[in-house]
Order: sequence, then structure tokens, then C-alpha cells
Amino acid sequence: MPARKTSPSKTAVAAWPPRTVIRRSSGLRTLESALYRNGLGPVAGVDEVGRGACAGPLVVAACVLGPHRIESLAALDDSKKLTAKTREQLFPLIRRYALAHHVVCIPPAEVDRCGVHAANIEGMRRAVAGLSVRPEYVLSDGFRVPGLSMPSLPVISGDAAAACIAAASVLAKVSRDRLMVAMDDEYPGYGFAEHKGYSTAAHTSALAQWGPCIQHRHSFINVARVAPVARHHQGWDKMEVRSTKSFDKTVRYEGPLS
Repeated sequence: MPARKTSPSKTAVAAWPPRTVIRRSSGLRTLESALYRNGLGPVAGVDEVGRGACAGPLVVAACVLGPHRIESLAALDDSKKLTAKTREQLFPLIRRYALAHHVVCIPPAEVDRCGVHAANIEGMRRAVAGLSVRPEYVLSDGFRVPGLSMPSLPVISGDAAAACIAAASVLAKVSRDRLMVAMDDEYPGYGFAEHKGYSTAAHTSALAQWGPCIQHRHSFINVARVAPVARHHQGWDKMEVRSTKSFDKTVRYEGPLS
């Protein structure tokens, strides 16, 4: 029986990016491996830390890993599942073995001015733009990132599904935790080193006792309730204190987002 002819008007248009075959055995490298196999590497992962905190900066990291599994990074996982000690051990290894990485820090004042979601998305764009290696594809944790110059895909629970996102998550988490520990020295009494700016019972109690400082996000309702006076310490309004700059010169402190 002769094959049916297809009219030109019904000819399928090739999709871009091409459809990929996902192999379940690849673990954290599943998405990246599929993209690399289809010629869409390098692949960058991007993630943020501090979105839900009522104090401290929003920190966003982007990271590009190579196409092959690196044994030294075998412990990579969702940063929230890793102990602080494991994250600290992975931090220099990620920076050593990554093809590129970039971390940006968005101060609380910019989070207040733009809104946490808008600041988050703009931070992701800037983190990707700051990479020394241009990615051909970007995997973002949870949120679509409009405005990128390359194709991208939001991945739900991405830091548990893609190694490059997990690596970015560790970079962002360790960077922000170190900032919050340094902030605790500048603003004693709030317990920033312990709760990292999140709304714990101890933090709520300190807010009630001391009121918010310049590092609190005044757009958050629990801060706004107790915000008639903010404690200003010279320098922290620009996130440029010696103790935070000394630990990692690769963290970029962002100015106005628009």
C-alpha cells in the first residue's frame, strides 16, 4: 500500500529546544545529561536563598557544571537536606570544579522597594549574566525567569533534581549564612547567627524587644508592626561591612535593581 503523502501545510515544524530523552538512572544529572546530549550545553543552574526571611539579604547564585559526573561533588543534594558542615565542605569544591559560578547579594532595602518576587527574578537574571561562561540553557529552581537571552526551564524542587541547581543552592546558602553570622556581630541581640533572619520565636521576641534594624525587611508584616524606629549602623545600608567582604570576594553586592 503506498504511503500517504503529507501536504506541505501539515508538515510539522521542528520544536526548539529539541525533545529530550530522560533516563531515570542519571540521578541529579538527569536534566543536564539530556540537555548536553542534545547539544544544549553548557547548562547553568540558578537558585536563591533568603526569600522567606524577614531580615538579611536575598542571595542568588548561578553555577555551570561540566557534562560529566565529578566524584568530588558526589555529596551534592538539596542544600536544605545537607548539614552545615557538608555545605561548607562542598562550597570550595564547587568553586574549584565548576566551569563558572556567580553569586549576587540583594540588600533588604531593594527587596522592600521591588518586592521579594521581582527582586528574586532580577537576581536570577543578574546571576546568570555574571557567569564567565555563557550557558546555552538555564535550569531555575521553581520559578520561570523571563528576560534571559537563552532558553530556560523552571524545575520544581530543582535543587533536589539537577546537580547544577543543587550546586547553586549550596553557593547561595553558604554565602548567605556567612553574611548573617557577620551581621550578628554588627547587630547583637537579634540572634542572626542562629536563625539567619527567618521568623523564629526567638527572632520575633527580639523584634518586640529591640524593634527592627536596617537589615530587616520593612515590607514584611511582622516587621512593619514593630517598625517605628530602625537602628542604623553606618555601612550596613550598603551591605559593605569589612567582615562580610573579607570572606568571599566573588559575591557581588547589588545596587538598585531598576
